[in-house]
Amino acid sequence: MDYLDVKVKFIKGFADRTRLQILEAIKDEEKTVQQIVNQINGNQSNVSQHLACLKGCGIVTSRQDGKFMYYSLRDEQVRNLLNIFDAVLGDVEEQVAACDKNELCLCGKGELKCLTKRKKI
Repeated sequence: MDYLDVKVKFIKGFADRTRLQILEAIKDEEKTVQQIVNQINGNQSNVSQHLACLKGCGIVTSRQDGKFMYYSLRDEQVRNLLNIFDAVLGDVEEQVAACDKNELCLCGKGELKCLTKRKKI
């Protein structure tokens, strides 16, 4: 796997609504799975699966304290990256909201290359 493929894989770690909710929930302080579930109104199994993905991608880390596992952002750089996402989105939010090409580019119908499956559709 070359560097660009690894970069795409890393960025996909952020490209999910539930994962972003989790990251926002632990942005300022570590939390247990149950605290995250309660904050985002999710279910334990789904949140745990997403946490495993985020941990596998090196975005979050965990520590055990007794019977509880606490999750937090890996480091200040990840927090900064989330803040940069917010700053850039603040500048282009209207364009992104109005964009009708995003789903098409990411695997819709037409002549565009499917970016997630790497094949012509």
